[in-house]
Amino acid sequence: PLKVLMLCMFCLHQVMHADALVLLGAESMEIPSTWVRPGAAIIRCESILISNVVQSCSRWLQEQQYRPWHLHTLKLQPLNPVPSDIEISRAQTPKPIDQLAAEIGLLPEELEPYGRSKAKVRLSLLDRLHSQPDGKYILVAGITPTPLGEGKSTVTIGLVQAMSAHLKLNSFACLRQPSQGPTFGVKGGAAGGGYAQVIPMEEFNLHLTGDIHAITAANNLVAAAIDARMLHEATQSDKALFNRLVPSVNGVRKFSPIQISRLQGLGIHKTDPASLTPQEVSAFARLDLDPSKITWHRVVDTNDRFLRKITVGQASTEKGQTRETGFDIAVASEIMAILALSDNLGDMRGRLGRMVVGTSRSGKPVTAEDLGVSGAVAVLMKDAIKPTLMQTLEGTPVFVHAGPFANIAHGNSSVLADKLALKLVGQDGFVVTEAGFGADIGMEKFFNIKCRASGLKPNVVVLVATVRALKMHGGGPNVSAGAPLPREYIDENLSLVARGCRSNLRKQIQIAKLFGVPVVVALNAFRTDTPAEIDLVCQIAKECGASDAVSCQHWSQGGRGCLELAQAVKEAARQPTNFQFLYKTEMPIVEKIRTIAQKVYGADDIQVSPEVQRKIDYYNHQGYGSLPICMAKTHLSLSHMPDKKGAPTGFVLPIRDIRASIGAGFIYPLVGTMSTMPGLPTRPCFYDIDIDPVTEDIIGLF
Repeated sequence: PLKVLMLCMFCLHQVMHADALVLLGAESMEIPSTWVRPGAAIIRCESILISNVVQSCSRWLQEQQYRPWHLHTLKLQPLNPVPSDIEISRAQTPKPIDQLAAEIGLLPEELEPYGRSKAKVRLSLLDRLHSQPDGKYILVAGITPTPLGEGKSTVTIGLVQAMSAHLKLNSFACLRQPSQGPTFGVKGGAAGGGYAQVIPMEEFNLHLTGDIHAITAANNLVAAAIDARMLHEATQSDKALFNRLVPSVNGVRKFSPIQISRLQGLGIHKTDPASLTPQEVSAFARLDLDPSKITWHRVVDTNDRFLRKITVGQASTEKGQTRETGFDIAVASEIMAILALSDNLGDMRGRLGRMVVGTSRSGKPVTAEDLGVSGAVAVLMKDAIKPTLMQTLEGTPVFVHAGPFANIAHGNSSVLADKLALKLVGQDGFVVTEAGFGADIGMEKFFNIKCRASGLKPNVVVLVATVRALKMHGGGPNVSAGAPLPREYIDENLSLVARGCRSNLRKQIQIAKLFGVPVVVALNAFRTDTPAEIDLVCQIAKECGASDAVSCQHWSQGGRGCLELAQAVKEAARQPTNFQFLYKTEMPIVEKIRTIAQKVYGADDIQVSPEVQRKIDYYNHQGYGSLPICMAKTHLSLSHMPDKKGAPTGFVLPIRDIRASIGAGFIYPLVGTMSTMPGLPTRPCFYDIDIDPVTEDIIGLF
């Protein structure tokens, strides 16, 4: 009786606060006026109506649940010899993007089409499918590459084509968005290659849905805010500056929400501008940025070496406020790293506010929130946070999202794309995502940075190798982009292959196993590889601890050429994992760096200069010491020396500089010289790129 009484009291409380009260089958029932909120509507319905309401609600609830896939794949008819990438892409007609979305269980309201072949996917999907178990999480990494690259993207795409189109397993590829820099520079596009591509490859490689342009605009808004603020502070008194920052509008002066946030950060808990003391006015109005300690650069998504160092403020209107600064390529912006690591819009907004743009003359970090610009930056990024849905040549789904620079940032696609895909594939499906560069860089950062941010745990690492790269690590001659391959890389040479396997391949397998994840080696086969070389790689890889090692022919055959790899990955995903991070974030910064250098790179120790130690002390003082480490080093060697191939030992890793991306949430030590603005070669890719003015077909893109 007591429980019933309490329930009745609860129900009556709900009724008294309702805007409308619906009475079913109680036409003559009188409701006491004290039970109903004044102004509330009383609606009397027959019982048949409630049946309709219940049925409608049931249908709506059913629609909100996980939807099984009904994927219609596209047929491939591979040609021999294999045509150019753009010819292959153009020969296949992609499905309308709304059709693909419906096939993989997306609701119409969760899709924002950008033309016929691509669309943004809204993050509300995560709320709808929050109780849906995740699928299997597969990471594609690689051995230390040659300057030509070893094909991680093509393996990623070939693998999901094999799984979805041939094994009928739900699978999703998650790729980075390519920068315009390499597309028009030396590398070309990044949509895959041969019969393992994302289509249309022109749209993939050019503009896509404008995310990089949004990052460029947002980044440069911050840069403009920095210089404008320094100019105004240098030319105005405290009172004049304060009056302009907090103007009187219709006779009323008040702080904006972002200004109140700054006041609270200063320990000033006042909301009336007139109540501030002169000292508080000065503290609020003056960021007092030290021009020599501005760390924020402007960005542009073009390889332009002449923007690496520039002087701004030379016009007479800048009143002598000149300073040296520079441009980075857009994908090196901290905003790109934030996009890739954000968990939702609120998380991204918070990270954008925490971005440190420089240091005041008193030694305090100055943030984008202090500048008052972080809310506006978030507005510019509101659409960029949604992953872009595309498809492979065989009509299987792909998310393309974010592309942080793989040297100074973590070089992985976005957390959000992976999370959305893991819900969509279902409990028995597979999400295949790619890490930049070799496993010592991209994979290590994927585990220690991205997995910490996302909370996701990978099931399998696919380690991509080529006979070409293994021969290089076995002592073969140098490989240069644009130069013919030496004979050693074309003719059979089992001794070079064996030495490369027992040095670099062995070490990269060991690195993956440090994190407790099973490894499958994918040998990306080339025409010049002999059966004996392929068999030798697979044999030694298994001897070195790989769960399996298989040859892949996806470039020439599409998904069918990756079936053996798909089966190996499926089998490895059944194995129990013991995923673990390499270090605890509470460890001192120097010890975290040393752990990576010794356990991943094989160094004897690290060398930290007094200047670097001073910066580390400063970061500790500011409370940044518990952030993970994002090493910035060459991708061409396990060491800091690009010419040292194989698995070098007996070296000390020099830490040349150390910087912080507080919004992104990591400290990045610099090992050697890292360029954040590439330059164009003597003969860039753009020499071959043109458009047919009649058909509007793009020519020469690869």
